[in-house]
Amino acid sequence: MKKGINKVVKLLILSDIALLGGLGFIAPIFAIFLTDRIEGGSVEVAGFAAAIYLIVKSIFVIPFGKYLDRNHGEKDDLWFVVISTLLVSFVVFGYIFSKYTWHIYSLQALYGIAMAMNVPSYTAIFTRHIDQDKEAFDWSVRSCLTGIGAGLAGALGGIVANYFGFNILFMGIGTLIFFSSFLPFLIKKDIFPSNEKSTRIPKIKTGDDLDLKL
Repeated sequence: MKKGINKVVKLLILSDIALLGGLGFIAPIFAIFLTDRIEGGSVEVAGFAAAIYLIVKSIFVIPFGKYLDRNHGEKDDLWFVVISTLLVSFVVFGYIFSKYTWHIYSLQALYGIAMAMNVPSYTAIFTRHIDQDKEAFDWSVRSCLTGIGAGLAGALGGIVANYFGFNILFMGIGTLIFFSSFLPFLIKKDIFPSNEKSTRIPKIKTGDDLDLKL
C-alpha cells in the first residue's frame, strides 16, 4: 500500500482481505459442495441459500446501522466488526458438519446477520479514519487489494477442494477468518471513545464496492 495510509485504514483493509479472500475460496465451488455433500442438495438449493443470505442481510443491516449511529464513539463499531467476523468463521466451520438443506439455510441466515453487522460497523470506522484528501485513493486501495485477494482465492478454491476435499478447505478458511477477527484489536487504542467525535469526515460520498461482502 502506498505510504501515507494511516494505521487504522491499513488494518481494516488487511482484515477485509482475510475475510473476503477466505470467502472467495468458497464462492466458486459452493454449488458443487451442495450437490455433492448435502442430502437433497441441488442448484436450486444453492439459489435459495444465496437468497436467504441476501434477504436476511438486507433486513438487518439498516437497524444495525441505526443502532451504531445512536452510540457515539467507536467501541461498539469495533466489537461489531470482531463479533461479525467470528460469526462468519463459525458459519464456514458449520459447513463441515452440514448434512441437510436446513443446515445450510440456517447457516446462511447466520451469515446474513453477521454481514449485516459487519458492513455498517466496518464502513463507519473506515470512513471516520479515512485520510484527509485521499478519500478516493483509500477506498480504491481497499477495492483493489480485496478484489485481487478474492480473485486469487477463487482460483485456488477449486484446486484445494479437488485435491484435499471440502473439509480441509473449510477448516483452513474458517481458521483464517477466525484469527483475522482479532486484527481490529490492534487499532483499539486508535478508535474514538464514546465522548469524542471524529473530525475526519470525508468530503466525498463513498460507496465503492461495498457489496463485495455480499
